Amino acid sequence: MRILLIEDDMVLGAAVRDQIAADGQSVDWVTRLDVAGDSVRTTAFDLILLDLMLPDGRGIGFLKGLRARGDVTPVIILTALDQVSDRIEGLNAGADDYLVKPFDLAELSARIGSVARRYSGDPNPLVSLGALQIDLAARSIHRDGKLVPLTAREWALFEAFLARPGQLLSKAQLEEKLYAFDAEVESNTIEVHVSRLRKKLGASVIETERGMGYRLGKS
Repeated sequence: MRILLIEDDMVLGAAVRDQIAADGQSVDWVTRLDVAGDSVRTTAFDLILLDLMLPDGRGIGFLKGLRARGDVTPVIILTALDQVSDRIEGLNAGADDYLVKPFDLAELSARIGSVARRYSGDPNPLVSLGALQIDLAARSIHRDGKLVPLTAREWALFEAFLARPGQLLSKAQLEEKLYAFDAEVESNTIEVHVSRLRKKLGASVIETERGMGYRLGKS
């Protein structure tokens, strides 16, 4: 997934960014709402992490603006505002989840996964694909009963295919899901990761449409 983090606390922002990156997701971190607005107008994010108190305004207004424009990108609020009235206001404005600071980073990862699964149309974290048994919550894959270790990037790429079964994904779309604005991407990065996934999970797990892209196959 590609995630937009809107947070002006530099220590917390760095910790959240590093956690998301360790999970194999791509993250773009901004500290102001005006920059966040420019970002969502030019990039298709899979999820937004939103602080409510930013230097140039309140996150609630930003969220209401998104929903008023018909933007249905999932939003998780991250804030120190812990009153019930604050939670109600955030959820009524269109947030999908509300996490009060300070929070455990592992819980944040779990909340991100939960919201993403709901938006994919299947909240069940257990998925079967041929000989593969996949636990999206535990981020684990077993093939014929044996655990298959994946790197963070391999997992993120495979998860992108699982979220869009049968859909053709171009190389550019996959790169956008895996890397933030400032990341340098080698020209053959996607091909290398796809090759490794096929070796680990089965040659037919990802199908190639030559010159067009890739789609989820059967293990």
